Amino acid sequence: MSLPARLLLARGKTTAAQHVAARHLDHTFEKLAAAHLPLVAAAPLVDALRASPAEPLALPGLARRLPLRLHRRGALHFLRLFPRVFDLRAPLPLSLSLTAPAAELLAVAASPAAAAHALHRLLAMSASRSLPLRAVFRVWRELALPDDFEVSVVADHPNLFHLAPNPAEPNTHILHLVADPATEEFTPAVDKTRPEKHAFKLQFPPGFRLTKEYRKKVKEWQQLPYISPYEVSIQKGVGSKRVSKMARKKMEKRAVGIAHEFLSLTVEKMVEVEKFSQFRKWFGIEVNVRDVFLDHPGIFYLSAKGKRHTVFLREAYDRGKLIEPNDVSEARRKLVELMLLRRRGLGNANSNANMASRACAGAKEDTSDFQEEEI
Repeated sequence: MSLPARLLLARGKTTAAQHVAARHLDHTFEKLAAAHLPLVAAAPLVDALRASPAEPLALPGLARRLPLRLHRRGALHFLRLFPRVFDLRAPLPLSLSLTAPAAELLAVAASPAAAAHALHRLLAMSASRSLPLRAVFRVWRELALPDDFEVSVVADHPNLFHLAPNPAEPNTHILHLVADPATEEFTPAVDKTRPEKHAFKLQFPPGFRLTKEYRKKVKEWQQLPYISPYEVSIQKGVGSKRVSKMARKKMEKRAVGIAHEFLSLTVEKMVEVEKFSQFRKWFGIEVNVRDVFLDHPGIFYLSAKGKRHTVFLREAYDRGKLIEPNDVSEARRKLVELMLLRRRGLGNANSNANMASRACAGAKEDTSDFQEEEI
């Protein structure tokens, strides 16, 4: 495939798959995305085990409740790979629980005040100051919200939030922000790192070739007016198929600002593109969000590891590590490291349940082995 790696503002007629394949690879972020794959795949299972900390759960019962398509060799093989996280116990039927170190790391959570602040800022970016509850629930881990945030955050802050039935869709709810906008003084995260007025901080991947023409386009785009994601923007021509090139660039600049702020609110400064896309209409984004990430490789990095597209905020990382870590991100990093250790140094772990993996102790698994889960 002979496509240019730089497609900023001049994508031309390429398919989405070609656009993703033509991106300039950053192996630091690719390695980081690959390291998170087992934890992402196991998220529903981990949630079920956290909900029952007192006693182990029977594996057959878990298999009936959850779609345990964790690995191409089966769920049991997946559990054997990570004895530092999952504790398999005999006799038959096998039971499963989290190990003490894993349970301790998973118990680290943001304070209720911090969770309420993150949710407040998220809702403030919506033009209607409201969002579907199911959309918020899909990013509760990324925002470090408690798994019962409807009660512990929403219900406990009636001066900020109000949960109401969705009139357009039965059996669903809309989360409304009832705080007075006049009392809000949110400063976008980009203002902390902005090199100059209206501009974003740029960090291009190693080996990225910046031609004179490309630099000129980037400079022109950087000088376009910046609209805060917390400001209501009325864009002319929205909904029309005929939009001027300058109007589309401004729409794209606003979309970049919203995506930048959204990623800044997340704990690990990364999110799956599909999860962010569900907010597109509510944030008033009129351009393709995947193209936004691909067309600005100096601001974002999009990884396609594990058949899922994950976007990272470049400026938040240095050599694959968060520049400003917090308690939750550090706990998750340590949990990922536990999973990366797999069976190394444990010998015949889980032998009491006759779970020894004879053929693959310490062997690397291809990322395609992990099944994609709907989380």
